[in-house]
Amino acid sequence: MKENTTFGELKKSGYTHKTISEEIQHNLIAKIKAKEPVFEGLWGYEDTVIPQLKKALLAGHHINLLGLRGQAKTRIARRMVSLLDEYMPIVKGSEINDSPFQTISKYARDLVDELGDDTPISWVHRNDRFFEKLATPDVNVADLIGDIDPIKAATLKLPYSDERVLHYGMIPRANRCIFVLNELPDLQARIQVSLFNILQEGDIQIRGFQLRMPLDIQFVFTANPEDYTNRGSIVTPLKDRIGSQIFTHYPQSIALARQITEQEARVSLSDRETIEVPELAKDLLEEIAFAARNSEFVDAKSGVSARLTISAMENLMAAAKLRLIEGNLERTAIRLLDFMSVIPSITGKIELVYEGEQEGADHVAKILIDQAVMSQFETIFPRIGKLEKQGVKTPYTDLIQWFDENQLQLNYSDSDRDYNGKLNTVKPLVRLVDENTGDLNDTERNFCMELVLWALTVNKKLDKSEAENSFTYDAPGIGKYYSR
Repeated sequence: MKENTTFGELKKSGYTHKTISEEIQHNLIAKIKAKEPVFEGLWGYEDTVIPQLKKALLAGHHINLLGLRGQAKTRIARRMVSLLDEYMPIVKGSEINDSPFQTISKYARDLVDELGDDTPISWVHRNDRFFEKLATPDVNVADLIGDIDPIKAATLKLPYSDERVLHYGMIPRANRCIFVLNELPDLQARIQVSLFNILQEGDIQIRGFQLRMPLDIQFVFTANPEDYTNRGSIVTPLKDRIGSQIFTHYPQSIALARQITEQEARVSLSDRETIEVPELAKDLLEEIAFAARNSEFVDAKSGVSARLTISAMENLMAAAKLRLIEGNLERTAIRLLDFMSVIPSITGKIELVYEGEQEGADHVAKILIDQAVMSQFETIFPRIGKLEKQGVKTPYTDLIQWFDENQLQLNYSDSDRDYNGKLNTVKPLVRLVDENTGDLNDTERNFCMELVLWALTVNKKLDKSEAENSFTYDAPGIGKYYSR
């Protein structure tokens, strides 16, 4: 906490007033010259979004971040706080962060005129200079700009014509700060109109008060692409006053998506130490989101948030943790069977088109998992043919024939020793995995075994029947008999 001072002492210290745009530019240039990261944790934006952000800020523009949900738009805005000075001086008691060098409220003007260099100065930390408002249809001008406060007028015994009876809204209170207005198209058009003068001329009007208040604000707006939403749009004159419009996007590779999930998923250190997650399982989790974004059952216009895989990873770890608790085990590893636990994370994060609604959310989630399994499977193992010529042996013939006389039941609650022991009893499966993979540790190898079995069921070479706490793999047509 920085100690309060006076206006005279502030001037003697050599402090010079800067607009918020100049402040951001100064600190941005310093970071770039020092080769320090500017927007940390925004994986996949290094060569696309971040360069555009830097240019927009150097140009002193207000910014509109345009993109589908779950593309870190709000996170980008919050990262901008690091470009502010650590502390900002204001006239003590000012509701709108008046600079003592450029007072704009009647309170601050009167105080500086009366006390001069003895005007008390307080300091605002940069973390308190971030304001955020979700635009909803019920937001009104009073919320954003302000209104007359009859209680203040009565208490101070002032007429309504006195500027001091005004109650400032969120935007004036965000003077010399970063103000984020999320989901701008949801704001009613008549409310958007009230922002015109604030963005361009700095004038605000409250209940007939025509005030010249050159507010100094870095605006950041966020929105879904207009043609992707039926809820509203950004009125053209407002768009015209926003300096830069920057498109965000989803991660373009599995590796980048993994970095985001690793960074954002809330997994405790103790869980990381007791639950092993195969690399292939991490890739498979991200592949589900990629499958969803390309699925005929999912509304592409709505998008598939990065929160899907973040939530799915947390559910996946929770499934393994529950096994540890119920079985009184010390360690375990993520299994492909555990992926059924991520279905609630999928169904809550996707918007279905009509065909998807007909299929049902749970069924669509299982289809997406199947598609992700096949994508990962085909990067490691030979493609499974739809039809086999009689007498012609395929890489999977021995394995499929093994199930003619056997079945394999895998239980969620089995210890790793029992679970992996069951997998290793399927000798054709062991040989197939060893022939097609390199030197893998036991966890990765066992996960690959499950991947093969799952892929064969997707291609209808095996049956997979699901009970309350287990999966049973059988030869085609036998699964229903065993599941009775």
